[in-house]
Amino acid sequence: MTEQDFGKVAVLFGGCSAERDVSLQSGHAVLEALRHSGVDAHPFDPGRKSLAALEDEQFDRAYIALHGRFGEDGTVQGALELMRIPYTGSGVMASALAMDKWRTKLMWQAVGVESPRSMLLTAHSNFEKVAQALGLPLIVKPVREGSTIGLSKIDHIKDIETAYRLAAEHDALVLAEEYIAGTELTAAILGEMPLPLVRIEVAGELYDYEAKYISDKTRYFCPSGLPEDQAGLIQAQALLAYQTIGCEGWGRVDLILSEDGRFYFLEANTSPGMTSHSLVPMAARAAGIDFEELVLKILSLSHVG
Repeated sequence: MTEQDFGKVAVLFGGCSAERDVSLQSGHAVLEALRHSGVDAHPFDPGRKSLAALEDEQFDRAYIALHGRFGEDGTVQGALELMRIPYTGSGVMASALAMDKWRTKLMWQAVGVESPRSMLLTAHSNFEKVAQALGLPLIVKPVREGSTIGLSKIDHIKDIETAYRLAAEHDALVLAEEYIAGTELTAAILGEMPLPLVRIEVAGELYDYEAKYISDKTRYFCPSGLPEDQAGLIQAQALLAYQTIGCEGWGRVDLILSEDGRFYFLEANTSPGMTSHSLVPMAARAAGIDFEELVLKILSLSHVG
């Protein structure tokens, strides 16, 4: 496809999720790249304007640079399906599943993709039994939030209830998950091609919101430095994890490589960050794909249905 074949493109960013600020950064980077490539691209913030304006303003395609709920969870995808406007990334079902970490785990278990053991929490959970079942330390997090918002690492049973309440401020579903010590990795997928792995080295214990977006001490390595055969196994398993929940177009799967050499998948992201410093562009560069080429490739994979 040529740049003109894309027609009038809406770059959806901002929105009304807890990840609005990060989405604004992604959207501006994508918009600039598309315009620099000659695409007729326009900003569109669903947090400030009704999606119905996409039809009124006669957009031909939508590039989704929204993160979190009401953008990455199948809701916007469903609206675009009804309007028959081709959009980037995964469809309605895969987007909804990937946003739900608990149901993602259930799907992965069915095909043998290993993930940390976990339990759903409620206000009436016996937190002592949870700690006995999963061990300490453990992770408590909202099921349907991204960017580690509302996530806590717990070392003592007495702190589980406080962590539950924090997570419950963001979602009615809260997950307790065994803590896996090891190396943080992320596997980006473009089309059906796994990109080089990114290894993440954080100054503290967790790759949390501060480590991702604020700290200047977080280090990234791409290529990851893992042995080629081990990296290949992880990429193949990442593709299986991605395709099992129906993802398409592009995305990212996050995992931990444990100290004993096993890898545990944590979650899938169907609309990852897209600033020049984000992980998918980093992996693409290692594969010889620059940012503008990456953005155009993702747009070329836009679809309805």
